[in-house]
Amino acid sequence: MVFLCWARPSPQEQKACIDKSGDFNYDSKYRGASAKPLSSLQEDRELSKDGFSVNHARNLVGSGLETYEKGKIALQSWRHFGLNWAFVDPKVPIRSGVKFCVCVKEFFPWLMMPLQVVYVNENRNANKAMASFSFGGGTLQGHLLFAFCVNGVSENIWDYDLGFDIDVVPSIEVWMV
Repeated sequence: MVFLCWARPSPQEQKACIDKSGDFNYDSKYRGASAKPLSSLQEDRELSKDGFSVNHARNLVGSGLETYEKGKIALQSWRHFGLNWAFVDPKVPIRSGVKFCVCVKEFFPWLMMPLQVVYVNENRNANKAMASFSFGGGTLQGHLLFAFCVNGVSENIWDYDLGFDIDVVPSIEVWMV
């Protein structure tokens, strides 16, 4: 199902998209799988056997707990989507079970993609000055992971993008809202 909108999607149009989207359209055994360590996903023969490929990238964005906290706040307010051509309503809370809409305009019209937060993980180890915050969203095509981590040894802050997808040609149903 594809959701299109002629102008920048309003909150009402995003809600209509989410209301029509229903539930996940992939096997429940993959729900939340991106919460696993990267090495585990890369070694997971079942993922590749079922046609999934693992995509991974990380970028050094700074160091120290102050940078970590700023990054975490940015993720929680969806600032990683704060672009002229892509956005998520910043009022949507990052909580398991919450549905949200990623709105993208590469060309014309706007594309609305409904997702649901599958998990939220936050880990802190005060003794080693380590912390991580991540959440995963499930959509019709797989998972997205947005994570921000601080490593107590180097205090470097990394932005992780991890996901896996499957190359399929789905039947497409177009909705104009």
